[in-house]
Amino acid sequence: MPLVKGTPPIRSRRGRRRRKPGNLHADKGYDYDHLRRWLGERGITHRIARKGVESSQRLGRHRWPVERTTAWLAGCRRLHRRYERKADHFLAFTNIACTLICYRRLTR
Repeated sequence: MPLVKGTPPIRSRRGRRRRKPGNLHADKGYDYDHLRRWLGERGITHRIARKGVESSQRLGRHRWPVERTTAWLAGCRRLHRRYERKADHFLAFTNIACTLICYRRLTR
């Protein structure tokens, strides 16, 4: 719930900024009735795998970009182990790592 509430307004090409996501994909760890009701009340379409009923393989194609990006960031040794004590320094190294990842992808 805090993650969905903390999502900043999303810029769109036309019209007002959207204040909430349109869809939500989650694995079996989020299979709770109160979460489904909470999302439904806010008008967010959800796709949550049910425990013991469905396979979570169908969600894999939607989770792939997130997992891939996390793996790219984990490849940076300084970020893999959090050496920095201050959050500002850690955020700076995360920004540098993201910049390097984008640069490598664009030069291919």
